[in-house]
Amino acid sequence: MKEYAIEKHLVQKTQECGGICLKFISPGIAGVPDRIVILPGGKIGFAELKAQGKKPRLVQRAILRVLYRLGCRVAAIDNKKSAEGFIRRLAK
Repeated sequence: MKEYAIEKHLVQKTQECGGICLKFISPGIAGVPDRIVILPGGKIGFAELKAQGKKPRLVQRAILRVLYRLGCRVAAIDNKKSAEGFIRRLAK
């Protein structure tokens, strides 16, 4: 499955929960996650999207680790099921 199909699914599932899924671009900082997921109640998470079976690059893993250590919810997502799981966990 292609990355764009998984990303589209994440956006759709986020909207179904009443949230928004913003494209995250940060000029000057390499490796930021692809999407910021914001759900009702101020629940925020960061998602790095990959084609099925692919893993984040080293710089992407490093940024995800920094965000996680700062207390953020983060996920590397490479299939529709993991996208749905991330939304479910974030909504709790």
